[in-house]
Amino acid sequence: MADIEYVRTEMLDEQLPPGSTVGIIGWLRANLFSSWVNAALTILAAYFIFSVLNGVLPWIFRSSWTADSLHGCRAAIAAAYGEHVDGACWAVIRERYLQLLYGFYPAELYWRINLAFVGLLVALAPVLFAGLPRKLLWFSAVAPFLIFWLLWGGSIWMPMVAIGGFAAGAAAFVVLDRTAGSLMGTIGAFLAPVLWWVLLAGPVANGLNNIVPIGIEAVESARFGGFMLSVTIGVTGIALSLPIGIVLALGRQSNLWFLKSICVGFIEFIRGVPLITLLFVASTLLNIFLPPGTNFDIILRVMIMVTLFSSAYMAEVIRGGLAALPRGQYEAADSLGLDYWKAQRLIIMPQALKISIPAIVGNFIGLFKDTTLVSIIGLLDPLGLTQGIRANQEWNGILWELYGFIALMFFIFCFSMGRYSMYLERKLKTGH
Repeated sequence: MADIEYVRTEMLDEQLPPGSTVGIIGWLRANLFSSWVNAALTILAAYFIFSVLNGVLPWIFRSSWTADSLHGCRAAIAAAYGEHVDGACWAVIRERYLQLLYGFYPAELYWRINLAFVGLLVALAPVLFAGLPRKLLWFSAVAPFLIFWLLWGGSIWMPMVAIGGFAAGAAAFVVLDRTAGSLMGTIGAFLAPVLWWVLLAGPVANGLNNIVPIGIEAVESARFGGFMLSVTIGVTGIALSLPIGIVLALGRQSNLWFLKSICVGFIEFIRGVPLITLLFVASTLLNIFLPPGTNFDIILRVMIMVTLFSSAYMAEVIRGGLAALPRGQYEAADSLGLDYWKAQRLIIMPQALKISIPAIVGNFIGLFKDTTLVSIIGLLDPLGLTQGIRANQEWNGILWELYGFIALMFFIFCFSMGRYSMYLERKLKTGH
């Protein structure tokens, strides 16, 4: 009888995987054609995308860049591609892109806007990316005041005196924290800068300017416009709404009835009112409640309202992050003997912000897009400028080219914020 072995004594050589499971074919089968339902949806989606691109791409590329009017564009497209061919008139972008970017800012002072934008990028870099030298954070702290001075011009002493308000707040916190407790120190840290800016900043700046007049040419707010205006309002709202939202979220969870009532009332009131209503209040009604002769810059008023509006929503985002933390984190902070502010700074708030990253960035993106609402109150953001361009006889009737350019610019900004959010989530491993 033959000796039959049932146990293999030699390993088989490695075999290549089936060709249908690797490479592009394997990816297509796994992601697009894994079932007949997915296959049908893939075909329908491909047909839809092809139909859209088949209609849009010819319009984009059969275009004119050199004409000086809409009629000239249509004539150039007809001469190049034949009669009854519809194409884009990108010549309006070539002719008016400076206006869409800078508004009516003096052309000889464009360098100030460009320098301010570069300063903004340099100031944001160490905040957004931890690998850069920490010494740059000193510039990040001073950059907002320098940027506003570059944009509006005037005396150099006004931004310098504004910085003094924060110094007054820090001094008030240190003194009151040691003598009256952390609560009074926190209240003093907020009241001291406000009192400084409202009562003393103007006279002190004027006095210093009379002694040592240093400044650059002033530019009135009526000449601001385009994407420069949108970026200025958006970045200001984004930068200020996060810290204010954190304070409001902590105040809403406070055990002090008076403080909690103020924070809850502010948040619920702001969330219950449309942003456009607050912008109308900023543009028209606010001057009624100010002393006669007070000149309160319209863009500054809008910045304040946009910041307050975003802060209310940011407070709820932060409160959601705080609520998601297990009670053990608070108990761990107490067991280490940390006071309230140290516990929030070192243990509680970093975790809450980490959890809330997607919602925070989503709020920032929504805020930046909402800056287009300022066109309703007469500010010349990119959408507001399109009305004046289309009212010009040479470009009367043009529409999609302007809106397409504006949409592309907003997409670049918003997409960049979204990608940074994904980078930050991967770096901090938010899902773990």
